[in-house]
Amino acid sequence: MTVTAERTSHMSVEEFQQIASTAPETVTLEFIDGRIGEKAVPDGDHETIIMWLLRRCIQARPELDLHTSQGLRVESYRTGRARPDGTLAHSGSFAGCGEWAGPAPVLMTVEITSYDADTDRLGRIDKPRAYAESRIPVYLLIDRDSQEAVVHSEPDGVRYQHTARIPFGKDVELPDPVGIVLDTEPLNNWVR
Repeated sequence: MTVTAERTSHMSVEEFQQIASTAPETVTLEFIDGRIGEKAVPDGDHETIIMWLLRRCIQARPELDLHTSQGLRVESYRTGRARPDGTLAHSGSFAGCGEWAGPAPVLMTVEITSYDADTDRLGRIDKPRAYAESRIPVYLLIDRDSQEAVVHSEPDGVRYQHTARIPFGKDVELPDPVGIVLDTEPLNNWVR
């Protein structure tokens, strides 16, 4: 979850979508809390973590897919646009949805921190709020800085009511509706 460029914006969601639709393939844009941001290309460890998580989810729950590029309409009144590092949903949930899907079928969103200044605000403040407002049941933050898996659950439409911080190396229980236990020991191999 690396944002390399950002500015406060007074543009509408429609204007953002127009810009995002014409951006080159090498640029990924998000629009959260009235700000437009560009996600940089992830580093090798970031990609390794998402592939590790994808395999774990499919092994534990083969009826689910972990999407790595599906855009979501998030925040109150769905005015935000986010592209989580991972979006867990039942297979086929996003068929026919287009670039920006509603959050209803989402069981869990995943973000993996990057080593930049924007990680704190985006991964730890803005995105948990946006995902909770959208009532996404579980938000998993793989925090490479603190070497923790942070599990947010029980959204009330404003915030997540429960947050658990589990150090890498321990088992992480992803609550229902996800219902998966992750052995996070391998994550120790992919941090600085």
